[in-house]
Amino acid sequence: MKQNQLPHQHGTHKNLESLSEQLSDIDRFASIAEIFKRLGDANRVRIFWLLCNCEECVINISAILGMSSPAASHHLRSLRDSRLIVSRRAGKEVYYKASDTEESLLLQKLLKTTFKDLPV
Repeated sequence: MKQNQLPHQHGTHKNLESLSEQLSDIDRFASIAEIFKRLGDANRVRIFWLLCNCEECVINISAILGMSSPAASHHLRSLRDSRLIVSRRAGKEVYYKASDTEESLLLQKLLKTTFKDLPV
């Protein structure tokens, strides 16, 4: 979208054409919205915060957070599907931790900034 096509001219926008191109990439914004949607549940944020600081199995995660194992598993699946956490199997146990994807690292930084006064 060129500047002279805007209904109101409020000054010059040097990067408006570039912004318009970026805004037209709807799939990218949908992907970002999906991550935020998955984090729209406080329990998922709590689990993610826990896994930013340690690696744990489902049984311990559910005990720490006071929820059933099936509920914890449901939240873990959602976080794993969004690539915010990863899992590894050791025998019969599956351990989870925060992933090192760019999205996960940014959210970890956001949480650590938000909770900077809490001991880790």
